[in-house]
Amino acid sequence: MLETKTLSLPVTLPTGFEECERCIGRLRDSLLQMGGVQSVEVDTETSTMTLVYDPHLAPIEEVERRAGQIGVDLRERFEHKTFNLVGLDCPDCALKLEKGVGRLNGVLWVSTNFASSRMSVEYEPDKTDVSTISRRVRDLGYSVRELGLAPGAGEAVRIPGRWQLSRQTVLTAISGMSLLVAVVLSRQGFDAPARALFALAAIAGGLYAARGAIYSLRSLVLDMNFLMTAAAVGAIAIGKWPDAAMVMFLFSLGNALEAHAVERTRESVQSLVELFPTQARVRRDGEEVLVPVGEVRVGDLFIVRPGEKIPTDGKVAAGASTVNQAPITGESAPVEKSPGNEVFAGTVNQQGSLDITATATAEDNTLARIVHLVEEAQAEKAPSQRFTEVFGRYYTPIVVGLAVIVAVLPPIAWGTEFRTALYIALTLLVVSCPCALVISTPVSIVSAIGNAARNGVLIKGGSHLEAAADVRVVAFDKTGTITTGEAMVTDIIPANGFSREEVLSLAAGVESRSEHPVAEAIRQAAVHQGVPIAEITDFEALTGMGAAAKFDESTCVVGNSRLMEHLGVDMSLQADVLDGLQREGKTAVLVASDGRLAGIIALMDTVRETAREAFRKLRRVGVERIVMITGDNEATARAVAQDLDVDEYYAELLPQDKVDIVRLLIERFGSRVAVVGDGVNDAPALAASTVGIAMGAAGSPTALETADIALMSDDLGRLAYTIRLSRRALRTVRQNIAFSLVVIAALISTALLGRLTLSLGVFGHEGSALIVIANGMRLLRFR
Repeated sequence: MLETKTLSLPVTLPTGFEECERCIGRLRDSLLQMGGVQSVEVDTETSTMTLVYDPHLAPIEEVERRAGQIGVDLRERFEHKTFNLVGLDCPDCALKLEKGVGRLNGVLWVSTNFASSRMSVEYEPDKTDVSTISRRVRDLGYSVRELGLAPGAGEAVRIPGRWQLSRQTVLTAISGMSLLVAVVLSRQGFDAPARALFALAAIAGGLYAARGAIYSLRSLVLDMNFLMTAAAVGAIAIGKWPDAAMVMFLFSLGNALEAHAVERTRESVQSLVELFPTQARVRRDGEEVLVPVGEVRVGDLFIVRPGEKIPTDGKVAAGASTVNQAPITGESAPVEKSPGNEVFAGTVNQQGSLDITATATAEDNTLARIVHLVEEAQAEKAPSQRFTEVFGRYYTPIVVGLAVIVAVLPPIAWGTEFRTALYIALTLLVVSCPCALVISTPVSIVSAIGNAARNGVLIKGGSHLEAAADVRVVAFDKTGTITTGEAMVTDIIPANGFSREEVLSLAAGVESRSEHPVAEAIRQAAVHQGVPIAEITDFEALTGMGAAAKFDESTCVVGNSRLMEHLGVDMSLQADVLDGLQREGKTAVLVASDGRLAGIIALMDTVRETAREAFRKLRRVGVERIVMITGDNEATARAVAQDLDVDEYYAELLPQDKVDIVRLLIERFGSRVAVVGDGVNDAPALAASTVGIAMGAAGSPTALETADIALMSDDLGRLAYTIRLSRRALRTVRQNIAFSLVVIAALISTALLGRLTLSLGVFGHEGSALIVIANGMRLLRFR
């Protein structure tokens, strides 16, 4: 019989390899090639590797040696690099870059993120290098600078007004001025100098387009650079120098404006990145020293003075203050912090000095995770975006073929003058590229996701944004979502001559030795009401029923009705009271002294203050049904449901039961069901829903990873905002698509009739792209 063992080993991957699925696969495949190794699982979050192997065929020493050697081999054979790109202003550009860079010898994998303007490359350093990759990007018509570095002399430079000064911007200005002077000279009869200036305007405006067209052909992509260059060359060939100059200037100007507009949408992510502080004041060897935030390690004690940003996640060790958490959670009011409270990276300390123990590094804190997830979300393609890209992929070649037919067929079949037919064909080329259509969706999605992130809502991608727009049923977990998850004393009912204060004092005294959440609620009630806590002795925990202790020679017992029945305590006079509390969904804790009932303390998990208003807002935005699903008992669930006017509720559910309820709701109402939970206990239900929404996700990696949408704070009011934003985004996308298709149809039909000049065609093409960008950018200002 085959003998197998399971072994867990720490695995150390080179920096940048942890998230590379290809490198993890190489590690796994290499180990599986060893005789005797049957399975390999790698957990990058815990940096461990679990193997099932035959110890006779694969000795543990050999497995450990091989695993370590693979890490060395990976580091020597492969490199990962991320580049910041300048000039990436359309999704087609991203596709062209991927194809162009991917053809380099030694490049194994390329992924271009249009939303964040970044390109990630995996390559073999013995075959290519960073400079070669950067040169290829520049050859394709774009600029590149390494992450974290200021732009170089030849790259984009930030100047006031959020504009970027670049070579292309300068060339556009030269083209425009040359064109203006050429038009004036032409009208004055100076034809020779006018033609020279028209040529200069065409060359200056078309330099980048021509270079991009060459590499577009090499990448086998017919993009706008190729179409515009072909149109300008054709215009020059038939003597239309003013048209050629106008085409190149307008195209260059349009590109500059589009690049500026798209960059504005990217600032939603950049504003999050700018929250990162650069230094931390760490206490080491009894002294405070300033260190780069990247050097802060888990367990370090750092000090944050009033007005300073908190460098990384941590827990307050000493001091008290208020912290502005708006950048992370979207909360408008500062939050009080005292020893034991959590704080998040990028939030601002306002009043007192805080000593904080780091619980995460700069690379793995809440802010870093949010930035990473927002960038991933903006890169994910929504269903409508996939439609526009597929449309553009087939549409452009068809129109190019149509342009060839228009240029050739009329002169042959009907004797049309070739120059006239060619001019119409060139105009058709200019207006054929569906740039406005292709860019209409991503700009809207990026803007909406960026707006949400600034307001404490993390939407994990365009598909989830569109799904949220169609939500009509919202199912809520109860404990910790609708309610605070913390029990509070609501009633104190004395009996048999005991006073209210005596009942609370005795109960708090006995519960002072207990760790149960109910015990903590009773102790807190005594403190808040100024009732002294009884000094007790001989404490005894009675598992599942309560606790007992001595007070002034009297035996005090605190617990449930089952305990009282067991001890023979008479509760008959309070039977109606107990029934009433249960109907109200409250938990009854009974207090007895020397066998006599002293009183009843009622507790209840309190409903969040924002819940009622949040439900009203949801109904106002068109949510048709609000459902509550809970593991709590029927009486408590019924009381909360009636209090909040919930449409239906399901109680006493196990996690798998909640999944069944969610599936039942989807069967009844279609794929329009959202589930709101804490992102941990409710993970199965969140996964089963159309849209899973985790609440209070700040600082919780599990919640951030589990849900489709994460509310960073505990504010249920953000739900209605999220649905409204999603619907506005979807409406904007549909507006842009419809507008783009109408403009394309109008331009093509007008061009085919010969009633559209080249310059007007470029103006219509670039103008429509700018209009859909501007319309999408309005989502940045949505409130």
